[in-house]
Formats: sequence, C-alpha cells, structure tokens
Amino acid sequence: QLVESGGQLVQAGGSLRLSCAASGGTFSRYAAAWFRQAPGKEREFLGHITGNGYAINYGRPVQGRFTISRDNSKNTVYLQMNSLKPEDTALYSCAARFSQVVVTSWSEYDSWGQGTQVTVSS
Repeated sequence: QLVESGGQLVQAGGSLRLSCAASGGTFSRYAAAWFRQAPGKEREFLGHITGNGYAINYGRPVQGRFTISRDNSKNTVYLQMNSLKPEDTALYSCAARFSQVVVTSWSEYDSWGQGTQVTVSS
C-alpha cells in the first residue's frame, strides 16, 4: 500500500516535498516512480528510482527542477519540487514495481497510491 502526502497550495516559485509511504513487503526491493495528472490531461511520468536508490531517471518536463530520493529505513520515497509553476498543478501519485527496469507507463507498476493534490498559484 502506498500513501502520498505533502501536497498543498503554494505560490509560483515556491517549493514542496511530497512523500510516498509504503507498507507491506520489503520496500527496498521495489523501484518507485512519481506521476502526475492535471485535469483534462493524460497522466505524466515524472521520474523513477530503483530500489537501492542508486539509479534515478526523470521525465523531460521536470528535469532540473524536481528531485526524487528515498529512505528505505522509513519505507518512503520523496519528490522534491522546486521553482514550481502554475502548470505544475496536478494530482501527484506514486507507484511501485518489483522489477527495477525503468518504465514510464502507470499500468506497468504493481501498486499505486491515491495521490496528493498540488496547486500552484500565479
């Protein structure tokens, strides 16, 4: 089970850190990814981190502004978001997958969270 938190209303240019807490299983064996979906738009891949945290890949829209990390001692994956823009407004969700291969499709993951809302005001 994955539970996201940390979403809130923030002004443009601000920062937020989202968390994705996992329960059940050995979390370090699972790769994780962050996605977002804005109203009326398709779900967008933001980035992927392997179970050991050594390899991280980012989606093009957020390269340079967002950072993914994890703390396996806390069974948690993080998404640090800087220089937020109004177009970053979306429901942000995490997903986990036993395979460490990077995939960008939401449906390829084994478990998913419900998401946390991020709203960026101009």
